[in-house]
Amino acid sequence: MDYESQGRDRTRQIVKVSYRGIGVNLILVAFKAVVGLLANSIAVILDAVNNLSDALSSIITIIGTKIAGKAADKKHPYGHGRVEYVTSSIIAIIVLVAGVTSLKESIEKIISPAETNYKVYSIVIIAAAVLAKVFLGRYFRKKGKELNSSSLATSGADALFDAILSAATLVSAVIAMIWKINIEGFLGVGISVFILKAGIEVMREAISDLIGVRIDSELAEQIKGKITSFEEVHGAYDLILHTYGPEQLIGSVHIEIDDYMTAREIDTLTRRITADIYRDFGVILTVGVYATNASDDLSRTIREAAKQELEAYPQVLQMHGFYMEHSAKVVSFDIIVDFAEREPKAIASTVREHLEAKFPDFRFYVNLDRDFSD
Repeated sequence: MDYESQGRDRTRQIVKVSYRGIGVNLILVAFKAVVGLLANSIAVILDAVNNLSDALSSIITIIGTKIAGKAADKKHPYGHGRVEYVTSSIIAIIVLVAGVTSLKESIEKIISPAETNYKVYSIVIIAAAVLAKVFLGRYFRKKGKELNSSSLATSGADALFDAILSAATLVSAVIAMIWKINIEGFLGVGISVFILKAGIEVMREAISDLIGVRIDSELAEQIKGKITSFEEVHGAYDLILHTYGPEQLIGSVHIEIDDYMTAREIDTLTRRITADIYRDFGVILTVGVYATNASDDLSRTIREAAKQELEAYPQVLQMHGFYMEHSAKVVSFDIIVDFAEREPKAIASTVREHLEAKFPDFRFYVNLDRDFSD
């Protein structure tokens, strides 16, 4: 199955899982609303409202997934995959609103507690709701991981927190029925704090995805390993991947090859690399070139001198792209400096000055690269 077919299948599965979530939540809403009204329990009624918000979250997931699955167009040439991150943000807002509402109602319940009237059937229904929410939460999280869907994973986390909420409601209902003590408000405050914490974490992750995050180290290693498996390639550097949705990665990489390769040979090589990377990883990759000519004694000497110079700076993570133009007496190479270093330009400048002092006949260009991937 090609990646486009996999994308369509992924969309269908996410929609199917979301529909199941809507069905379960609407059933829970109906039962909890009845129990809450009959028992005069604000906790159970709030629990029902929370389940209604979960159903709404699933509807938002369906809408977002369908939009994200739309083909690229002139206005959005990279597709619509990032809509899923927006969807996660909306769901996070719903979770936060539910948490704030729950906190407000719980505080009011502490100030003005109302008499509850729980029956055995109420306890049974709430207990069943706890089990249903645990099952639904685990199911959503499992499918979210399988389908790489942040929206499903978010809904799963929310469902598991709802199970805790329902469990607390169950405990307070049992205590109220047996000992006639109302602790709903105090339990509600504690649960509300957990809900708010979950909402903040989900929002932080969604915003981070929208900003752009570092690519998975294992994926970076696999892609570079595949590229360097070509015998003409001496190294793979500057791997940059941009996410346009969980299943859409577009990026670039530089390969180090001998400078005597012809344009035809380079074109053939880069076409093979891009085809293999897309076939194996579904990544659309543009391949740039670093020519290398460190085969003579002088170029090897200067290259080793540059490496030794950089050993004094542990914050320099890598040197690559070394090239020496003999006729112009110019040497250039790139260095990657740790993000924690505050003055990377000063390091590059110092290294350049030291090398030019050692080799006064040459000009040196030390270029700064970012640590985009491992």
